[in-house]
Amino acid sequence: MNPSLTTGLTLVAAATLSCTVSAKQLELPALFADPALSGPVPKSLSYSPDGSRVTYLKGKSSDANRLDLWQYQLKSRKHSLLVDSDTLFSGPEELSDEEKARRERLRLFASGIVSYSWSKDGKALLFPLNGDLYYYDLAKNKARKLTDTKEFETDAQISPKGRYVSFVREQNIYVLDLTSGKEQQLTTDGKGTVKNGMAEFVAQEEMARMTGYWWAPDDSKIAFTQFDDAAVPEVLRNEIYANEIKLYNQRYPYAGANNVNIKLGVVALKSAAVQWLDLGAEKDFYLPRVQWTQNPNQLTYQWQNRDQQKLELRLVDLTSAQQQVLLSEQSNTWLNLHDDLYFFKDKQRFIWASERDGFKHLYLYQFDGKTPQQLTSGQWVVNKIESVDEKNNLLYFTGRKDTVLENHLYRLNLTNQQIDRLTTAGASHAVVVAKDGSGFLDSYSAVNSLPKVQLNDNTGKTLTVLEANELNAAHPLTPYWPELVQPRFGTLTAKDGQTLHYRVFEPKNLDHNKKHPVIVSVYGGPGAQRVTNSWSGKDLYFHYMAQRGYIIFQLDNRGSENRGKKFEDPIYKQLGVVEVEDQITGVEYLRTLPYVDSSRIGVYGHSYGGYMAIMAMFKAGDYFAAGVSGAPVTDWTLYDTHYTERYLGHPAQNAQGYQASSVFPYSDGLKGDLLIYHGMADDNVLFSNSTKLFSDLQTKGKNFDMMTYPGSKHAMFGQQVQTHLHQTITNFFDRTLLNRGK
Repeated sequence: MNPSLTTGLTLVAAATLSCTVSAKQLELPALFADPALSGPVPKSLSYSPDGSRVTYLKGKSSDANRLDLWQYQLKSRKHSLLVDSDTLFSGPEELSDEEKARRERLRLFASGIVSYSWSKDGKALLFPLNGDLYYYDLAKNKARKLTDTKEFETDAQISPKGRYVSFVREQNIYVLDLTSGKEQQLTTDGKGTVKNGMAEFVAQEEMARMTGYWWAPDDSKIAFTQFDDAAVPEVLRNEIYANEIKLYNQRYPYAGANNVNIKLGVVALKSAAVQWLDLGAEKDFYLPRVQWTQNPNQLTYQWQNRDQQKLELRLVDLTSAQQQVLLSEQSNTWLNLHDDLYFFKDKQRFIWASERDGFKHLYLYQFDGKTPQQLTSGQWVVNKIESVDEKNNLLYFTGRKDTVLENHLYRLNLTNQQIDRLTTAGASHAVVVAKDGSGFLDSYSAVNSLPKVQLNDNTGKTLTVLEANELNAAHPLTPYWPELVQPRFGTLTAKDGQTLHYRVFEPKNLDHNKKHPVIVSVYGGPGAQRVTNSWSGKDLYFHYMAQRGYIIFQLDNRGSENRGKKFEDPIYKQLGVVEVEDQITGVEYLRTLPYVDSSRIGVYGHSYGGYMAIMAMFKAGDYFAAGVSGAPVTDWTLYDTHYTERYLGHPAQNAQGYQASSVFPYSDGLKGDLLIYHGMADDNVLFSNSTKLFSDLQTKGKNFDMMTYPGSKHAMFGQQVQTHLHQTITNFFDRTLLNRGK
């Protein structure tokens, strides 16, 4: 099915329905209510290893945030409920503090079955629920409760051969024999500041490493990290809730401060004996990735130095304890981490992704050290290795070869390096490829087409539609669809000559003889791209504001991802400079439009976008009349080591850059109206970032508005919170932009 054709059909269907269903404009509470206006979108889609079924998580009709496990069987072509979470546990879930923090970093805000994994043979699934573990046997059609303890079991995994289930309990690693039901504790020294098999704060938050242990391919042993965060500064942090204030002694590695002391060991299941690996004389380093080869006696780990300009892939022979460096990456700025490492079954070759030519591409390496072969090239990026079909010498990857605005699935012939695109143009695609490369799940959408899910064969041909998400009379978005606007895309040129992509939402019946206010919606930080040809439920707020008479403008400034290192590197050693410069370029373009009121342009962002909104208001007050800043970093010495030092270096070596990158040297420049909001239990961008700014502005006699949310974390999750927050933002812009002077 061609997504571009689907888009047309969707629009036609909506137009037809509008004849029988009264079209109406969006209402703010509806944007965050259940059911979601974007329609039913399956979560955590997965192929069973045997290819017989597709599994996914789906919210209950009575509670969209209470998830159950569902399946679609390819043979019968039918959807069915596999596990009803309420039949296993239906009371309020009591999460440990560690699990709460872990879910916040994973952005898991639901209850019930929030995650699951397949056994390698495809005969069973494992999932956590209310702190205990359940093992679902497909043959028996029954879930078996594996643990029943007051302690919380986290990070559960099924071993590669399917004989064991492993987990972390109270900072130690356990395994459970599925045949005998017997538990074995593999580590015993996890207590206090010492934690086994767990990922430290910066690994979870900044390295996208959520685990601290890895099974050997033959079930014989487990590699694991042990970290001690005793040297990490301990801060007394408060979380302010509606009826209480909770105090936490949190180990938080501020930029320039000590990180954890980390070790890498391998524990044998038979003896529980630990073999500690020599990680070198340097103790101030990062351990971002660990991965077994196809050989159960060969383990690799990635060693990254503190300034993140050097990364080594090291191979350890556990029999001899000898190590060798398989490859080394160097950068004059920083190295981006990735998960694109694949070891072939012949135990002689592996594939690695590198940005050494300025763009992320794939390379074929030999264990014997021969010069690697570059498999992909060009001024575009590979996003991710999705699957390798060794039998047919094919590799499947997602990337942006055709356009930076869309993510597509490609097939690479490893014999002749031919690349074929398997997904259709006109949409952005998220895929799950079958282990054997026989097909793939395709979740796709476009700015004017709702998310859909289909099952395709390995040529891209549609086999079946799993979720059509049709705009029928029952769809919650149907009455609003005819009034939605279609954003338009364009490009501008940065001062260094690079291309900047933008998209703009304009009122549907735009009056070119009338002057409209503009809101520049910004993120602007590294590791993100906002200008894409894809649907996001969050964009419905832009449609809502466009219906109120606003123009919404988005531009991906230099520093954003998916454009290569040349596009990212200009932010190195000083933040908030080229990013603001590029946003000004966007405003200068807006000023050329006859229907834009250049005196009524505002800016809004959250997190790094909150930082950008403040920098824009402080440094470019002649361009921005009003700004909303959410959960902003205001002083980069208050943020964590791995993220901050990646871009600014160590504070001791770049004190001037840290000072110039904070918002405080520029606060005298505030001319317009400013609203700052922050969650009062934020453990990512600490609330002290905002309180420090509140004090500075008050000391300088600068008026501003603020809104704080008791109990809210960084993501500001919750229907009531989101509704109130966006009503607050709307009221602020209505007062400062839309109705100004009236």
